[in-house]
Amino acid sequence: MTTGAWPDLTALPGVDDAVATARAAIEAVHRHPANRRGWPRTSAAASVRAARASALLDGGSADLDPDASAISDPVLAGSLRVAAAIGTLVPIWERAPLQALARLHTLAAADLTDGSLLGRPAAGRAELSDRLTGLAASVLHAPWPAPVLVAVVHGELLGLAAFGSADGVVARAAARLTMISSGLDPHGLTTPEVGHLRTGAVYARSAAGFADGSGVAAWIIKVCEAMIAGAREGASIADAAV
Repeated sequence: MTTGAWPDLTALPGVDDAVATARAAIEAVHRHPANRRGWPRTSAAASVRAARASALLDGGSADLDPDASAISDPVLAGSLRVAAAIGTLVPIWERAPLQALARLHTLAAADLTDGSLLGRPAAGRAELSDRLTGLAASVLHAPWPAPVLVAVVHGELLGLAAFGSADGVVARAAARLTMISSGLDPHGLTTPEVGHLRTGAVYARSAAGFADGSGVAAWIIKVCEAMIAGAREGASIADAAV
């Protein structure tokens, strides 16, 4: 995709309804009594829950030992570092998405790859620069409603696997940044990562359909469904905080 030639993804079958339903579910979480003033607490809980689910989706662990001095699983450690940095990365994402992606990878893959490779897209892939530039342009110009943009960011980064390590954690973190920066979930109260985890193998199959163009609408709808499931999870966090 290139700037000025964005396809009308909202016209795809089922997308418009999925977007509306996802928006309504997320808005309901933000209206929860516990989130009116106490959202920093529930947002922090949602962030950790999302990070653990994201680590599991990348083959890591979700186990947190309160007595351990450090997190032994490198995927989980990276996912939690990313989660802790989301707030500071939102303004960078809004003005320089590629810079934010580099930072996400540096945090996510610090224990997984050589330091010289951190934050650097894989070498020898000529298409990467154009695809990443196009993705950044879509973030800056927001040619679709927020849930659709989230799905495109998420699916494109999964399909590109631009860094060769921690790409799933990076993709889901970029989707989370998009949800926050777009105002869809401004306080990060939901956990769509949990929704994706609960779909099992459907997550990878749907992402593959987006990547090869055979299932673009299906992917967007699945992302919206994960947002709805993540909103339910966010509501349960808020219920426990009351």
